[in-house]
This record gives sequence, C-alpha cells and structure tokens, in this order.
Amino acid sequence: MNDILAQIGSTIGGIFGSPAVQFGARLLFVYITVIWIAAAYWAFRDMQQRSDNAILPYLVAAGIILFTPVFFILAIWVYKIVRPHEKIGEVWERNLAEEALLAEVEAIHHCPTCERRIDDEWIICPTCRTRLNRVCPNCSRLVGLDWSLCAWCGKDFERREVPIAAIGGGLDPTGRVTPPAPPTAIPAASSRTASRSSRSGQSASAALPKPAQDALPER
Repeated sequence: MNDILAQIGSTIGGIFGSPAVQFGARLLFVYITVIWIAAAYWAFRDMQQRSDNAILPYLVAAGIILFTPVFFILAIWVYKIVRPHEKIGEVWERNLAEEALLAEVEAIHHCPTCERRIDDEWIICPTCRTRLNRVCPNCSRLVGLDWSLCAWCGKDFERREVPIAAIGGGLDPTGRVTPPAPPTAIPAASSRTASRSSRSGQSASAALPKPAQDALPER
C-alpha cells in the first residue's frame, strides 16, 4: 500500500514538476492577477460614474485589492450589492425628463379661477366667466390684464389722452397736431369805446348821492 501511494505521489510530482505544467501554472497565476487588477479598476471606474464623492472610488478599488487574487470575486459580489443602482448620467437624464414634463404641463394655460384648460386667444373663460385678456383700443391686439402698455403698438394704458379740442389746435393734412393760433389784437376803436364806457360809469357813480351814515346810538 505504501508502495502504491509512493508511486502515485511520484507520478503526481512528476506531472507538476514537468516544464509544461509549471509554465501553464504560471500563465494561470498571471491571468488571475490581471483579472484581479482589472476588477479593481472596473470597480474604480464604475463608482466614479455612480457617485460624486472623489474618495469613494479609491476606497472601493483598495477593498478589492485587499481581498487578494483568491477572494476578489467575493469582493465584486459585495460591491454589486452595495453600489448605487443608478449612474449619475441616468439620474440627470431622469431629472431632465421630469423637468421637461413639468415645463410641458406648465405651458398649458389654465384658468386662475376654475383651473380649466383655456386658449391663449380667449378673452373670457367660458366656464366661470373670468376675465383673461383685454383688447388694445389702438391696435385691437390681445394684451394681458396686468400690462401697463401694449407690446405691439406701444400705447400707454395708464396715461390719459388729452383731446385735441382742449389743446386748441387741429390736425394738418399729414395728421400732426397744429399749435393753437395766437390771440388776435383788439381793435383800437373797440378799446377806445371800452375806455369811454368805463369813464362814464365812474362819473355816474360819482354823481350818485352817498347814503347818509347812521347816527351813533345814544348811551
């Protein structure tokens, strides 16, 4: 029995001691080492894509290195369990999609009173009769209720227009307002007549007897 075991041991030792087997074992060790280092680098790059922390990728790669080439497969399994499920790019894409959807919903105008969907060109809500827009009296375009002037023609809604009759002028053939004409001079004859009438009135008032003054009451 001992001879048989010794023969088997010598046979196995001869197999492992052959140059071909030793060369294959070296190649296998190099292959496992390369996979071990590649796994650490993969974990490092993967964590960079999933976290904004600059130190966390180095910690993950160091953890896989510490597990040695024999147990690094277990370290990769543990990393896949605890790593973030979404990459940073995927999170950004999801946020952009949500913002785009929210902007699309906000672009749809709703009535401020009944929250029904309305059209941009409506003046009054047909459901609750809420005033939505108004018409510019100058260009007949729709303007907002909170606008202080028309964005299409520049009409100022807060400034009152002065009528032309109050200015005293008119419109020339080009449509411009003409200044009012200066006051005409009073003829000399009329001025003399007015002065005479004023003098005669003063003389008549001087000719009238003055009323007697009341006597002082006796004490």
